Amino acid sequence: MSSSFQTYLVGGAVRDRLLGLPVQDRDWVVVGASPQDLLNASYLPVGKDFPVFLHPKTHEEVALARTERKTAAGYHGFAVHAAPDVTLEQDLARRDLTINAMAQDDQGKVIDPYNGQHDIQQKTLRHVSPAFAEDPVRILRLARFAARFADFTVAPETVELMRSMVAAGEVDALVAERVWQELARGLMEKKPSRMLQVLREAGALQKLLPEVEALFGVPQPEAHHPEIDTGIHLLMVLDQCALQGAPLTVRYACLCHDLGKGTTRKEELPRHIAHEVRSEKLARGVSERWKVPTDCRELAELVAREHTHVHQSSGFSAEARLRLLERCDAWRRPDRFAELLWACECDARGRLGLEDRDYPQRERLAADLAATQRVDLAAASAEAVARGAKGPAIGAAVKAARLRALLSFTDQA
Repeated sequence: MSSSFQTYLVGGAVRDRLLGLPVQDRDWVVVGASPQDLLNASYLPVGKDFPVFLHPKTHEEVALARTERKTAAGYHGFAVHAAPDVTLEQDLARRDLTINAMAQDDQGKVIDPYNGQHDIQQKTLRHVSPAFAEDPVRILRLARFAARFADFTVAPETVELMRSMVAAGEVDALVAERVWQELARGLMEKKPSRMLQVLREAGALQKLLPEVEALFGVPQPEAHHPEIDTGIHLLMVLDQCALQGAPLTVRYACLCHDLGKGTTRKEELPRHIAHEVRSEKLARGVSERWKVPTDCRELAELVAREHTHVHQSSGFSAEARLRLLERCDAWRRPDRFAELLWACECDARGRLGLEDRDYPQRERLAADLAATQRVDLAAASAEAVARGAKGPAIGAAVKAARLRALLSFTDQA
């Protein structure tokens, strides 16, 4: 490598090493080089918006040290300056949090101009500089880091800065793809409730997910919800998802499952009659707003509509359980049905003092599906045709065969 420039490991890799965590991705910054210097050293250019190259041997991405200047609202409103005279400290200054604004040289020495090591020791998430306010995505990123490092607190001055950003309308300029990307990553962190709490404290939840913000302070019947507050219940459900290692589809569905409770009329509280229908509609709106992937979108609407029925299914007749399977399209979408049951278990356990409760509905309905899946549909159809059945009558015969299987399974159970 040319002696005219220096390469540093930066960002999350340095942070995670200091935290004693596995290093997932390594980011590199080159100081004292021009694009031509890297080309001369056989680096391969790949960057579009600013100079990024692939190392000729490791093929890891390497970026030239750069500064950024705000030119317009939103995520893309920046002018980037990358040149040999940009220092490492200047490059680190444009980063979001002090714990992400450290570098390590090839001797293993940590360069920490903004006291990131101190904030790691104090378990504090703090912005590096006022430039944090220039990129609204950083509010989401900070909330996501709060969900990952659940024992870290957000510095009061950083909370105030985020609030001022929200008040200035910066969050309104966010594009759907970036919002979903950060929300999805935050939902998959160790304590996703922290993401919502931080967004709420910053005033950003009202802008991004007003349907979720509306749940806080809304009461529920204490007999079923000892935690009472619907918003607190949602936080507990999301953390149950994390404890159970649920996939993103289940976590997003749980985020949306009770949205209708935020629109219950005051005179109907603390009951929430028909909130499922409202929840399904609101979940659809959230998914459209943030361009949520189809698998997450479909499960969210299904869970919103059917979770109460799943909870109550222990008291259902075989006929009612069969109708539930039909509504959920369980035979064609068995994997999605399994995720519905998983989300319902997280919902049932996301309640104060009931975190370890049994949830037999999940196993029972899964067994119901398995029993009806063993029905020979071709034979049932052929038998109906032999009796002269046509069209809907054939479908009725198949349904009757499934019901017989379910009744037989119920008797054996």
